[in-house]
Amino acid sequence: MLFERQHLLLSLLYALGGEAGNLDFQKWLLLYTRECEATPTYEFVPYKFGGFSFSSYADKRRLIARGLLENDDQKWRLTDSGRTAVRRKGEQRERVDRFCRRYGTMCGTPLIALTYRKFPFFAIRSEILESVLPTVAERDPVNAARPPKRDPGLVTIGYEGKSLEAYLNQLLREGVTVLCDVRRNPLSRKYGFSKGTLGKGCEGVGIRYEHLPELGIASDRRRALNSQADYDALFAEYKRDDLTRQGAALDRIAAWIQKDGERVALTCYELHPQQCHRHCVAAALAPLLPGRADIRHLEEPCPGNAS
Repeated sequence: MLFERQHLLLSLLYALGGEAGNLDFQKWLLLYTRECEATPTYEFVPYKFGGFSFSSYADKRRLIARGLLENDDQKWRLTDSGRTAVRRKGEQRERVDRFCRRYGTMCGTPLIALTYRKFPFFAIRSEILESVLPTVAERDPVNAARPPKRDPGLVTIGYEGKSLEAYLNQLLREGVTVLCDVRRNPLSRKYGFSKGTLGKGCEGVGIRYEHLPELGIASDRRRALNSQADYDALFAEYKRDDLTRQGAALDRIAAWIQKDGERVALTCYELHPQQCHRHCVAAALAPLLPGRADIRHLEEPCPGNAS
């Protein structure tokens, strides 16, 4: 059984003739999800060639494993089975066909330039910006879309309810330069949030990833948390028995902020900080930071993409 978003990939690729280069397909997918869908199926981050969806590539790998796409690092290409799996009727198919009649003949630099003009936020980290938009006036909207530089400080964030792309965009808007993972075991069944994938995602958007497992709480201590009182009891124990022995880790984070001028985000799973030990870590760090240090808890459930 395929997910609806995977059907979209197959349907869009079919309407484009059955194959497309990686860069072109990302730009078509970006345009389609922003112009033809009320709620975008895929979200994007500003990457080295413009808007990029990590999740679409995760689905590409799944479709390759199912024999619906060719195993090709340079292109998206349907197999015979993939062509058979494409839905030939329905509202999505009609939207895709209309979209491809409008944009399907555009490719390469003109297509990239179009996405940069329509969605300048996604071009803020482009390595080809000046060649795609050669004049200063053309690049002005991209420069205006760059999040302002923030002062050194500390924020906390959970990834519950967020896609990897929405989460990374939230970090970028907040001016985060270092993501500090405070999970004991940085594994997740949710795509993008296991250590390796999260670290690569951060690197791709210019954020340094650090993991301090000594600040985590063992998973067996997190069972049977049925009320806020249960959380409060766990965190009181954590502050008393764990944090008091983690001076070196706390000093390391404080040095990133004070000496290196970084804006650090502490991260774990839970959306709300009062249900996550990261708020305890932040409180323990407060006395180690300058008096006016900015400490904020980011609680947006799913901010979506900036555009």
